[in-house]
Amino acid sequence: MNSQPPYSSSDAPPEGGWFPVSLRLAGARVLLVGGGEIAVNKGRLLLDHGARIDVLAETLNPVVQSWVESGAVRHVGGRADEAALKEHLPGCRLVYAATDNRDVNRQVAALADALNIPVCAVDDPQPSSFITPAQVRRGAVRVAVSTGGAAPVLARRLREQIEALLPEGTGRLAAYMQSRRSQVSERYPQVQDRYPQVQDRKRIWEDFLDGPGAEEARNGNDVRADARLNALLDAERKPGEVWLVGAGPGDPDLLTLKALRLMQNADSVLYDNLLSPTLLDMVRRDAELVFVGKQRDRHALPQDEINSEMIRRAQAGERVLRLKGGDPFIFGRGGEEIEALVDAGVAFRLVPGISAANGCAAYSGIPLTHRDCAQACLFVTGHAKADGVLDLPWDDMADRRQTVVIYMGISTLPQLAAGLLGKGLPADWPVAIVERGTQPAQRVFTGTLSNIALQASEAQVKSPALVIVGQVVRHRVVSP
Repeated sequence: MNSQPPYSSSDAPPEGGWFPVSLRLAGARVLLVGGGEIAVNKGRLLLDHGARIDVLAETLNPVVQSWVESGAVRHVGGRADEAALKEHLPGCRLVYAATDNRDVNRQVAALADALNIPVCAVDDPQPSSFITPAQVRRGAVRVAVSTGGAAPVLARRLREQIEALLPEGTGRLAAYMQSRRSQVSERYPQVQDRYPQVQDRKRIWEDFLDGPGAEEARNGNDVRADARLNALLDAERKPGEVWLVGAGPGDPDLLTLKALRLMQNADSVLYDNLLSPTLLDMVRRDAELVFVGKQRDRHALPQDEINSEMIRRAQAGERVLRLKGGDPFIFGRGGEEIEALVDAGVAFRLVPGISAANGCAAYSGIPLTHRDCAQACLFVTGHAKADGVLDLPWDDMADRRQTVVIYMGISTLPQLAAGLLGKGLPADWPVAIVERGTQPAQRVFTGTLSNIALQASEAQVKSPALVIVGQVVRHRVVSP
């Protein structure tokens, strides 16, 4: 069984990407080169994190001077020449080159880097080995926003938005949870097996955060928060369950809020090949990813084994996320999976997703219904039977007063077109193909029953792709 996502090399992070990390600075020595306004901004940040700051500068801003006089920082020298830097750099946890002279900052960066000391040349990412993100602080909680130095103004704007969203009591909540960690850990100690103790401990805190206890802690009412926490500790543990979730047609912005919440709470995720790495990146980091995808003529796992795997994991106490592209109940075999869960007595939840038909049609500017030409919409699958025969409701599909949306129809497109032509639809009957709908690589092709198969072949259209047949294709509107 493959528990790793099938990422391609194109999904790898860009070369030179910045790795976010939280660094302990309390009591650590930091060299701040520069004594002007730039140094003031960095000095405030360093003092706020408990660093021991040595300042190397010929002249000091009045704010920096006041820090020196109060003993908050040390003024260790004047000119930042090579000799002074070699004297003061060793033993530093970090270095900030914060003068208003770019050449001096780069000299500092080069010497620090040669000693493997992390250095930031302020507003100059190229010689820097680290950069300082925009930060939101709520007590022990830190939220850092970075654009890798590409757009500092954007990082600050995002920080402002997060500031408005993050409750002021978040720091109190974090402090409360820290003070009660030992209490919860004693009830559910760390053991070698993953289940059930470790999962139970995690769920206690998740249930606490999702319930009224978190708000009591945010408000500083520890007595009431304790009552809520103790009630969770004393309650009978919840069994595992399966969450059958539709991820939509591809664009992560089309996820429902409920789907996103469950993606963040799942212990394991069974997912298909139609899901993009961007969507999978939104799953909690410590969840186990299990690829069970199906492609034409190649299944990672047969459906019966997928059902068994969901049941096995749920019965072991896991919260299993069965993540499907589009909607689970539209050619997603969700009904079969639910029947298996019911037979096994496994609890489940259902979260619908925006269907491929809705998403692809909307993003390509094609209405699925139109009062002038399409009073109904029919969904069918173009997937052939094992013997290659298409067993479809041809007479119903040839009704000119409707739109026909064909899932999984690219490989059988010539047969589909021939079948509809054979049932009386004209050769110039409009058809559209939407490849990778709602995603950045979306392509849309429009044609007729007589030429659409050739177009698809020449353009090398690949799945996932949706075929839309009907007069609504002529009403397609593309945003300027």
